[in-house]
Parts: sequence; C-alpha cells; structure tokens
Amino acid sequence: MVRPLGFLVGLGFIAALVLAILTTPLTNEPNASHEFHKHPKHLKLASDGLVPHWDKAQLQRGMQVYKEVCSACHSLNLVAFRNIQDLGYTEGQVKSFAKSYDNIPSINPDTGEPATRTGLPSDHFPAPYANEVAARAANNNALPPDLSLITKAREGGKDYIYSLLTGFQNPPANLPKELRPGTGLHYNPYFANLNLAMAPPLADGQVTYADGTKATVDQMAKDVTAFLVWTAEPKLVKRVQVGWGAFIFLLIFSTLTYLSYRNIWADKEH
Repeated sequence: MVRPLGFLVGLGFIAALVLAILTTPLTNEPNASHEFHKHPKHLKLASDGLVPHWDKAQLQRGMQVYKEVCSACHSLNLVAFRNIQDLGYTEGQVKSFAKSYDNIPSINPDTGEPATRTGLPSDHFPAPYANEVAARAANNNALPPDLSLITKAREGGKDYIYSLLTGFQNPPANLPKELRPGTGLHYNPYFANLNLAMAPPLADGQVTYADGTKATVDQMAKDVTAFLVWTAEPKLVKRVQVGWGAFIFLLIFSTLTYLSYRNIWADKEH
C-alpha cells in the first residue's frame, strides 16, 4: 500500500512541476511603460576603448559642473580633495580648492560641540545634507544618491547617466494618464518608471567654464559624466596599461619558451 501511494505522490509532484513549467511565460509581459522607455544613448569618451586616456580638460570641466550644480543635492563621499590632483591640478591648487569649502564637519576643541572648519586636502567632498532625513525632506521624500560610484552602480553606466541628464522633456500626448508625472515629478523616458523627483538639473549657460567652452546642456552632461566615470574608477587607465604590459610580457615569454622547446628537442625523437 505504501509503494503505490508513494508512486502516486511522486507522479502528482512531477505533473505539478510540468504544469508550472508549461504555464510560466518565458519572458515578462511588456507593460505600458516599456512602450515609452528609451534605451540610453551611447556616449563616447576618451576613457573608452583598448587604449584609454583621461581628457583632463574635460574632467576639470565636469568637476566644475558637479561643484556648482550637482553638489547641491548629491554627495561624493568616496572622493578626497587630494584625489583631484590626478586631474591636472597642482598641489597649491588642490589646497586652495579644499579651502573653498568652509563647511567641513568638525568638533570645537574648547567646548566639544559640533562645529565646521575649512577644508584640507585630506578631507572628502562634504555631503549637502546632515543625514538621510534632511535629504528626503528637501527632495520630496526622494533620496539623492551618492555619485562616487554611480556609473558603476547603474545599468548602462555612463550612457545612462548622460541620457538621463539630457532626457528631460514634456510627456508625449499619447502617454496614458497613469504614467503621467504627478506633483513634484518630472518625465524622463530614460528613467525606469518614466518619472523621477529630480528636476532638470542643467540649463544652457548655467556654468561659466574656465577654459571658455560653451556650456550647453549637452556639453555639461558629457563633462560631468566623464568626471563621474573617473570618480568611479580613477585607476581605469592605469589598470588597462598594466594589463597591456602583462599581455605583452606573457606573449614574449610564451614565444621564447616555444622557441627554446623547439631548439632543445629538435634532434630528439618524440
């Protein structure tokens, strides 16, 4: 009696498994938002490709956009002031840049109370808000992400960031009512659900570049995206250079090893 019962239980389990496989769709059913969602535009940077390099002029412009625009809401917690010396700044310029920040959190040595001081090269870029609660309160309950690793943290990387910054637009006329931006939201077809709390951050002429480059929305978006690629992986170029060196070494070593093998065993029977 036990064996037939066990057989029936096993058969029922297999039948349920087969039924589940047959009735589960292989792909997700597209929803209405997919019709209006756009794939990120490709952004070509000097740091791309097999032989990358940093366009330091562009990185400096991008840092200026971050400081004058993005830093009002977004932190850059993993980047220290001294790191920007890699962008072509001198040690003196780095010190001056650090001193331009007078809101570095500190402690009053006399009273032990919280205080602020001017920045040092060893300090990191200060956060715009004291804590998450303050950040949400100032941004319609949305939490502005830290930008240190943003091009690594988001699918699409630099292409997504560039497209998002340049993608704000009025909703299309045929956009369903349920997908239209509500109060405090802004339509952007490159964002996952089409609407985000961040208002368009860039406008033509918003910054005045030190090198005279015309500050269009597209140019500023490219520059700040390039800067964020650097903040996410400042050793990218060095890593690729080391990789090429290792590859060439192994290629030469393998060639010499093979030639030595042929020479040593040339007159030997195998």
